Amino acid sequence: MAIVPGIQEIHGDMTRWRRDLHSHPETAFEEHRTSEFVGQLLGEFGLEVTRGLAGTGVVGTLKGNRPGNRAIALRADMDALHIEERTGLDYRSRNEGRMHACGHDGHTTMLLGAVKCLAADPDFGGTLHFIFQPAEENEGGARVMVEDGLFERFPVEAVYGMHNWPGLEVGRFAVRNGPIMAASDMFEIIVKGSGSHAAMPHLGVDSVLVAAEVVGALQSIVSRNLHPIDSGVVTVTQIHGGDTWNVIPDRIILRGTTRAFKPHVRDAIEPAIRRTVAGICGAYDAEFEITYDRRYPPTVNSPDETAIAIDAAIETVGVEMVETDVEPTMGAEDFAFMLQEKPGCYIFVGNGSDAGGKRLHSPHYDFNDETLTVGASYWINLVRRTLGRAAEDGA
Repeated sequence: MAIVPGIQEIHGDMTRWRRDLHSHPETAFEEHRTSEFVGQLLGEFGLEVTRGLAGTGVVGTLKGNRPGNRAIALRADMDALHIEERTGLDYRSRNEGRMHACGHDGHTTMLLGAVKCLAADPDFGGTLHFIFQPAEENEGGARVMVEDGLFERFPVEAVYGMHNWPGLEVGRFAVRNGPIMAASDMFEIIVKGSGSHAAMPHLGVDSVLVAAEVVGALQSIVSRNLHPIDSGVVTVTQIHGGDTWNVIPDRIILRGTTRAFKPHVRDAIEPAIRRTVAGICGAYDAEFEITYDRRYPPTVNSPDETAIAIDAAIETVGVEMVETDVEPTMGAEDFAFMLQEKPGCYIFVGNGSDAGGKRLHSPHYDFNDETLTVGASYWINLVRRTLGRAAEDGA
């Protein structure tokens, strides 16, 4: 592993930054302390700092000390999740019901570490824009930044992102050209029956029974409506209804998510849900309402930028530690909105097989601080590959 000179020397700083961020998690569009923390450090490093995109977003701009008109953007997400932390760590969350359970504290820190080293020695030609984005989890902060004029105010030829990956060894990277993460949509189904005494179900329309039928039938959408070689997921994640033991409620609320990679698969799922619900509710003389919200498009890496990212990863950790055709994941990522506007690449960095909780979004999860130097080194090597001497030399 070839950690970039200067990065190992600031590992202690990065660890302190990361643990401070972990202790003060903030959720979508409420990242005020985090935004101030990031902006203050960027200013101390000598960058031009722009605040306020998407409310709490921050962009730091650094120009190289050699001639050049090219520009790229590197992005990290800052927000946490609505989860009560159960790690027991000394630096555990101080904000009740909020937690950095997806490693965004690490993402922010790795990019800050790269910024500090690059600002100390801006040996490249052109401009770097460092995007610190709010509200990745569910609320589409990347979309809001784009709508706020991100790429009009900070023109770039490409944009790059990175996410930690538990279960992947520290010092490894994984990436692929093309779709790497799925589209994500959300739905709410309200099943409306007719409430009655639990002992006299024949006097009403049992919304619980109808909803149970709906939950089971939704699982047939992928298996019986999509082509067998296409991938899709329909998952019910919430069921709400009823207040007591002896009353059949008049309505049940179902909520969930759908995932797909291909546009025609995504387009097929919504009408299939509507047909399924309408058919079952009709059979039981129940009524229904459906709200379907298209959230994140698929995250699709472009070929040229993926090749650059692979070269930067190999330079960082060696060819045997870089997987270049990783299996796509049905997880979703709002970095997809940036990739709809600009070519780029989204890569996974290993966070270790013994990462706390061993899975993202776990109340026991903790970012592995040993990953900080690896990720920061990757960012610096990526800059050198695109704007630095390595690019000029054709390396």
